[in-house]
Amino acid sequence: MKRTMFAVIAVLMVLSLVLTGCQQEEETLKIGILVPLSGEVKTFGESTRNGAMLAFEAAIADGLDIEIVVADSKCDAQEGANAANKLIFEDGVSMILGPVCSGAAIPVSEIAQANDVLMLTATATNPSVTINEDGSNKDMIFRACFLDPFQGTVVAKLAIDDLGAQTCAILYDMGDDYVKGLAEYIQSSFTDLGGEVLVYEAYTSTDTDFSAILGKVAAADPDVIFIPDYYDKVNLIAAQLVEKGIEKPLIGCDGWDSAELNTELISEGYFSNHYSPADERAIVQDFIANYEAAYGTQPDALATLGYDAANMLIQAIKEADSTDATAIRDALAAEEFEGVSGNITFDANGDPIKSAAVVQIQDGVISFYKFVAP
Repeated sequence: MKRTMFAVIAVLMVLSLVLTGCQQEEETLKIGILVPLSGEVKTFGESTRNGAMLAFEAAIADGLDIEIVVADSKCDAQEGANAANKLIFEDGVSMILGPVCSGAAIPVSEIAQANDVLMLTATATNPSVTINEDGSNKDMIFRACFLDPFQGTVVAKLAIDDLGAQTCAILYDMGDDYVKGLAEYIQSSFTDLGGEVLVYEAYTSTDTDFSAILGKVAAADPDVIFIPDYYDKVNLIAAQLVEKGIEKPLIGCDGWDSAELNTELISEGYFSNHYSPADERAIVQDFIANYEAAYGTQPDALATLGYDAANMLIQAIKEADSTDATAIRDALAAEEFEGVSGNITFDANGDPIKSAAVVQIQDGVISFYKFVAP
């Protein structure tokens, strides 16, 4: 009798383990979207989230078993780290889409790497997001956007080759990893191409009066002015350039891409970006139509990158046929992906090989200028 009872108990235990294993296999995959939804560049976060959700919601409707958890990074290193820890240790996500800003993405990448969480930032362009200080690769970290060294070269060549500039001024925020790094790449590229940097001046994120810096710009009289910063700071500086009567072409970066960029302050300007709505490919035009139907506005580059990043994760999940973050990582690394922002493959560091779009502002009107391949 006792043997029979023990046998029954053993069978029940085995069944319990089998059922538990089945439940774990069928467990819903949780993905965190970590973007700035408050603060000075919250429009970046909103666009990235909206683009990502457009892709994720379509995948869920098609039967993909995923759950999305959204958190606010505030485009801040500490806030981003706090939000990442909550996503990982409280919400139980195994993948993070984001953060948007490099300053937040760098510390979050370190947390994700240490905890075997797959991270794909749609927009953070600083090389340190995917590379450790010792030069080694963070193998759980990827990005959907091009890097700042490439972006710096694109705008420097634009100034010299297309605009005939021989001299420049570079104004940047010393406390922002993205802005400071991009300024350094522009300076290096511009001088390597034979140009001369007459003014290389820093400010802080809290500065609102740029009179002293702009006085140096006026005295130096450069051919072009680089402002590799976010749209909100560009608006402030551009307004004061107008007040001082300094009329030079302004050149910037993907941080300019926002509906809140005051283009009326810019008589001639250019900035590097990740896509153009003028791209006639069907994948681009279909995305624009679907985004406008969902959100009532044309998608910007951040929305586009959010959409591409989400679809890259979706494709990797399907190809891995697993909820294991490492298996999905391996599938992502091997992807050949056709995105709205271009065709993407990854190098050994998890960085994409793709082209950049250059956008022109002429008398306040934005238009597509050209594509630049790596």
